[in-house]
Amino acid sequence: MQDNRALNEWVVKLSKSELPVLKHTARDLAALRADEDKLSAHAIAHAIERDPVMTAKLLRYLQSHKRRAQTTDIVKVEQALLMLGIEPFFNHVAPQPLIEDLLKTHAVALPPLLRMVHRAHRASEYAYDWAVYLHDLHFEEVRVAALLHDIAEILMWCFAPDSMLKIRDIQLQDKALRSRDVQQQVLGFTLAELQKALVTQWALPELLHTLMDEHSANHVRVRIVTLAINLARHSANGWDDAALPDDYKELGELLHLPTDQAMTMITADAGLICDLNKPH
Repeated sequence: MQDNRALNEWVVKLSKSELPVLKHTARDLAALRADEDKLSAHAIAHAIERDPVMTAKLLRYLQSHKRRAQTTDIVKVEQALLMLGIEPFFNHVAPQPLIEDLLKTHAVALPPLLRMVHRAHRASEYAYDWAVYLHDLHFEEVRVAALLHDIAEILMWCFAPDSMLKIRDIQLQDKALRSRDVQQQVLGFTLAELQKALVTQWALPELLHTLMDEHSANHVRVRIVTLAINLARHSANGWDDAALPDDYKELGELLHLPTDQAMTMITADAGLICDLNKPH
């Protein structure tokens, strides 16, 4: 049973907290700010888009400081920067504190968090490529939705490392347990419930609500995001993961390609040459 009080407490805590960013994000943004020749909204966006927390931090700030003249939601990072302005961005959405500093006393939580960030970035690249392939004009929004799909889980690794480590250890001991059941047991709510609550509390663009909602699976864009997340998660376990053949089949159906061609598209990008039934 969901503990609404615990869920609400975390929504408030994460909403009031200064969201931390990765050290390499802060370093890259500092380097851009110091070099006027390279400083541009495009260059800054490129640095931000590799970091799901920094992306969420920017969109959250923009939504909470929306101008009256702004009648449409901003989802694209570069567009958000142009709307806000480069100097105000650095002044009000500073790339600090650092995730690495936040977890100094919980160093064991940093590797799984970084793996999640890497997975989110990989998923965002898959989603972008497939949206472009399908001639979807909202390819950038699809990419951001994939990048932020698991932002609640990433933030809980930052702010509740002990609980997240406990969840991980319980699942390692019994792999038959469902993730949501273990999360409910440890946190009192599921990470999906927290994700939904945060997206609503932060008033993130409506398009992101839809694209990150797996219950809207009849939408092609939602299918793209969901499959990108699944493929990134399964491949992170190794390219011999038992779930990958089903992912390749689903990707083939999505892109209207034979399964083996869809698989080749993915494995070639990963620098692999493999057979569907042959582990590598």
